[in-house]
Amino acid sequence: MKIAVLKERKEGELRVAATPDSIKKFIALGATVTVETGAGNGAALTDEAYRAAGATVETELSTCTQDADIILKVREPEKEELMLMPEGATVVGMLDPYGKKDEFGGYKLKKLTTFSLELLPRISRAQAMDVLSSQSNLAGYRAVIDAVGAFGKVVPMMMTAAGTVAPAKALILGAGVAGLQAIATAKRLGAVVSAFDVRAVVKEQVESLGAKFIEVAAESGEASGGYAKEMSEEYKQKQATLIKDTLAKQDLVICTALIPGKPAPRLITEYMVKGMKPGSVIVDLAAASGGNCALTELDRVVEKHGVTLIGFSNMPSRVSVDASQLYARNVFQFVSTLLMAKDGTASINWEDELITGTLLTRGGETVHKNFI
Repeated sequence: MKIAVLKERKEGELRVAATPDSIKKFIALGATVTVETGAGNGAALTDEAYRAAGATVETELSTCTQDADIILKVREPEKEELMLMPEGATVVGMLDPYGKKDEFGGYKLKKLTTFSLELLPRISRAQAMDVLSSQSNLAGYRAVIDAVGAFGKVVPMMMTAAGTVAPAKALILGAGVAGLQAIATAKRLGAVVSAFDVRAVVKEQVESLGAKFIEVAAESGEASGGYAKEMSEEYKQKQATLIKDTLAKQDLVICTALIPGKPAPRLITEYMVKGMKPGSVIVDLAAASGGNCALTELDRVVEKHGVTLIGFSNMPSRVSVDASQLYARNVFQFVSTLLMAKDGTASINWEDELITGTLLTRGGETVHKNFI
């Protein structure tokens, strides 16, 4: 089996789908690995490191993909990559199927077998492959670091001869993987932390990290798989009032609320931003899905009504070294467990729920139930 690792071509994407460590493991299983030159540069991984791990490094994309059985990506393939992929090859990556459904035509034309790792069912057997958790965890950490960097004050309480500096107050909207890491990071930095989530079931997790859980006493906001669901209009009105009153007291706000397959819920209006303290900061991790804040601008840092708004769409790429290491481990677990036999040949159980949950296209057809 030949595995090809391609350089990411999307602007701002510094991650890579395989590291020298994961390549050594693929080779130990009997696979050969080809890496496109410069693929690891953004993650501080040199071509020499890949060669030392046993991979062949190719300067031409066409040579890298030639005869490849499995092609590893971080993001969905660009057109130039698709054109050079062998017909019938298998592509594994975060393919953004809800946002990039129009890309399916290219996959089907080349009869590619495509797996989108964001769609992995959240079951215990998939934990080692869970790219959303590994990348969201880093995104939550980096969001707090960016917020603190843009904030004009220190975060912890400081007692000095000149007087006492009050600690910063941080609000985390959404207590999924990214939100919980944001809570933990802000708390470690010394902030007074509050968190909001429509899922009352996360209250214990929030409080275990030392944050105050604020909630609207109403219907459950948990959908299947542990995700949040869209709430009723009555709930949204109560939620808006609670968030508005809470925002007015905050210094740092991290927005992490997402609903799979739908635009991000709008939690912060312009009116709410106007009521915030001058100098406060909002980091919107939902920017790529429309934003939790009405004033977020995609991939820009702007100031509006005295509040700094940060809308980076790819926060994990801002910690690309660790993000690549974790992602590569997730990818290895998926490929080695579900796509390869112990002798390095192809072996796929097409009835496995992890396969059916992530398989988008096969044999020139769209096969995933959510996209047919």
